[in-house]
Amino acid sequence: MDSYLIQVNGHGDHPPMLDVHLKTNGNSISLGKVKGRKPRWAVRASEMSKKTFNPVRAIVDSMKVEPNPKKAMISLSLGDPTVFGNLPTNDEVTLAVKEVLDSGRYNGYAPSVGYQSCREAVAAYYNCPEAPLEAQDVILTSGCSQAIELALAVLANPGQNILVPRPGFSLYKTLALSMGIEVKLYNLLPEKAWEIDLKHLESLVDEKTACLIVNNPSNPCGSVFSKSHLQKILAVASRQCVPILADEIYGDMVFADCKYEPIATLSTNVPILSCGGLAKRWLVPGWRMGWILIHDRRDIFGNEIRDGLLRLSQRILGPCTIVQGALERILHRTPPEFYHNTLSILKSNADLCYAALSAIPGLQPVQPAGAMYLMVEIEMEHFPEFENDVEFTERLISEQSVFCLPATCFEYPNFFRVVITVPEEMILEACSRIQEFCEMHYQGAEGAQDLECDK
Repeated sequence: MDSYLIQVNGHGDHPPMLDVHLKTNGNSISLGKVKGRKPRWAVRASEMSKKTFNPVRAIVDSMKVEPNPKKAMISLSLGDPTVFGNLPTNDEVTLAVKEVLDSGRYNGYAPSVGYQSCREAVAAYYNCPEAPLEAQDVILTSGCSQAIELALAVLANPGQNILVPRPGFSLYKTLALSMGIEVKLYNLLPEKAWEIDLKHLESLVDEKTACLIVNNPSNPCGSVFSKSHLQKILAVASRQCVPILADEIYGDMVFADCKYEPIATLSTNVPILSCGGLAKRWLVPGWRMGWILIHDRRDIFGNEIRDGLLRLSQRILGPCTIVQGALERILHRTPPEFYHNTLSILKSNADLCYAALSAIPGLQPVQPAGAMYLMVEIEMEHFPEFENDVEFTERLISEQSVFCLPATCFEYPNFFRVVITVPEEMILEACSRIQEFCEMHYQGAEGAQDLECDK
């Protein structure tokens, strides 16, 4: 019988050595000395974690300012419609979840892409002749954020690039950079109600471009693209053979004088992954229910992208099963007047805010057409004591206790974003304080020039 002997030699300050002898059939064969591993702690953060960077959090966390203690804080910064309690979800939505919870039928694991019946419900809700959908075209996700993450992960490899709007939602960049994907920013044009600069967009496409992100209606702009503009965007994508990742979480959240067009309804040849969810339109962002709709009428994605999405979805085994179980009732039994009332409140707030800020010297708001936001340009030459939008908004907090997000968070300096989901009286008070702040710091052409000379 063969036998094996491993002898450990080591003494003093010298590391132990493994003196290995192999004894077989009575003969000893030396295999020499092998240096042993000296255990030690060496725990380091992953490269992915080091590449993960959220510009909103980085900027906001660095704004170490205290609000004016004599004025109650008014936060116009967070895109969460539930914060102030003035925009509750509909009773049908709440009852749908209660019914599912009481049934006890949705407490286990679901398929990673979602229950078949729930995928059918989403497909039926969004299906139309211009962009037909079946259950197999729907992937349920943990919120729209995960839908975007999965769509990016299936379309782009490390070293490739994606085209992202500027100004745009910061999560696109956060996710892409963590995956080793380059971000190329294409410009939106405030003087054209935030339409895409199509020439600039097309100039950025190269052989490494994996996809184009189109966010409509827009965060942070509150803009809504016309049908003709969407057709021009699709023409660029078609010419360049670049698929589209459509962030349509604010889909149908448009004001009465505007029409929302899902981009997939206007294309027969450009493959599109449309990302959406319950968060905004149904006013339940914390429920974390999103979806990807696969529009691929020319079979350009083929099985590869579908299989890739299935495998990626298996990383966390799907979204909340309770909310999945309630989806059909939420989608098909929420009354139309709920949507109408929500949009009426947002439109009224947008109009009040736009009118009030338009009257303030040094500010140029851009009229929104949907979503929950309004962007305001700061004419920095009239506020020479501030270096940029971050300093402007910091002082607005410390002096007036009004918190607006500096648009540097969205790669667009010298603007700020206002959230219009707050109660009307709060909007009016905030605008009044912003006016007082601007009147205090505004400098006309001569005053600004004198201040520059004094520096």
